[in-house]
Amino acid sequence: MADRIAITLIFLLGIMPLSHTWSQEDITLSSSHEQEYIPADADFDLIKDRLSCIENIIPLHYNTRVHAFVNYFTVKDREYTQMILKRKNTYFPLFEKYLAMYGIPDELKYLSIIESGLNPVATSRAKAVGLWQFMSATGRYFDLNNDWYIDDRMDPEKSTEAACKYLKQLYNMFGDWELAIAAYNTGPGNIRKAIRRSGYKKTFWEIYPHLYRETRSYLPQFTAMVYTINYAHAHNFIESELEFSQEIDTVYVDHYIHLETLATQLNLCEDDLKRLNPSLKRGVVPVDTKGYAIKIPADTKEAVVLSRINILDSASKVGKKEIDYLARNMQGSTYGRQKVTYKVRSGDVLGKIAEHYKVRVSDIKTWNKIYGTTIRVGQNLTIWQKPGLIVKNTTPVFKKLPDGTKTYIVQPGDTLWDISRKFQGLSIEKLKSLNELESNKIKAGQTLIVGS
Repeated sequence: MADRIAITLIFLLGIMPLSHTWSQEDITLSSSHEQEYIPADADFDLIKDRLSCIENIIPLHYNTRVHAFVNYFTVKDREYTQMILKRKNTYFPLFEKYLAMYGIPDELKYLSIIESGLNPVATSRAKAVGLWQFMSATGRYFDLNNDWYIDDRMDPEKSTEAACKYLKQLYNMFGDWELAIAAYNTGPGNIRKAIRRSGYKKTFWEIYPHLYRETRSYLPQFTAMVYTINYAHAHNFIESELEFSQEIDTVYVDHYIHLETLATQLNLCEDDLKRLNPSLKRGVVPVDTKGYAIKIPADTKEAVVLSRINILDSASKVGKKEIDYLARNMQGSTYGRQKVTYKVRSGDVLGKIAEHYKVRVSDIKTWNKIYGTTIRVGQNLTIWQKPGLIVKNTTPVFKKLPDGTKTYIVQPGDTLWDISRKFQGLSIEKLKSLNELESNKIKAGQTLIVGS
């Protein structure tokens, strides 16, 4: 939805589109609000006065940039704001709980609206994920792990706690909440760079000209959303069909579970159970999982307690082979594979390397974030090969040095007897003497002198 906001305002403000990707649900217009009375653009001084009445710790500066976003949220894209009003009661209590736990301003709950539109499975073009739009590396730093099966960034509780930790860390870096919010969008390095370029100014609006265009619009959007949610009634928003957080309980499992089957066993709608467990990307708890907490409606916990063995046994038998096949064979999968590093040599192309390791070109491109076909000599490529695959070494195994010394690189499975038979007049004893070997033990990759 941020893309829509930015595209609309690009001519008004000269800003670049934000990088978030939104679901079809987010961008579908709601016909139920088409006949609403839509007030004209709000008076600047009136909004400024209202904004000053909101209890806050974070400064809520009002200017023409913020005013443009207020008009966007209250007039130009009311469907988006109506969607936020519908969802906020589902997530705001959770946000408030963790913000209070970490002792940081309650207003930061509005930041998730700008990040994801309160969509726990939102994914941006840059591959940021979840309510708080964590990139993979940043997420892992805050213990949000992700793999083919599970993405903790989509877990509302885990990602909210991680966001609180990150925001508090950013505030400790800059000592200013506006800069911390801007850093959440662009990274602390870019904020430091803008501070240097501004002549070491200390506030967001002082370093504003030196920020990226997306970040310039980020804080104004945040301030505008704080106003919009608090004064929605003044702009004729009708809060109807509201969603609320559901009372939930948990079931801990240590093995594979098929969510659709579990939903059937509990007489639940599959979509409802998946909505409670958005981090389970494939609708299953994977094999060998230890202590995974499946969230279920609180009123179904008694049924699980009474028939736990039967219910979980049924849910552990469906779809296992099919999901395992997908995990192993989808593009870029690392499931059950061994990681190796290959250094590109002159004459190499992706097709040749892929054939060598018995993988697909598309896999190599995914593993190494290669978007074209260009690779360069000396580049290290990460390859995930199937276990037990013996890859023939393409590095020359025999080499003659400038001084005339002949060398051989030991291959997997080689013995001294095997090597001695490769070269005329070379015995095991001579081979050991040339290389000062005290035993017959050699290892793959070892360079041996075989003649002169």
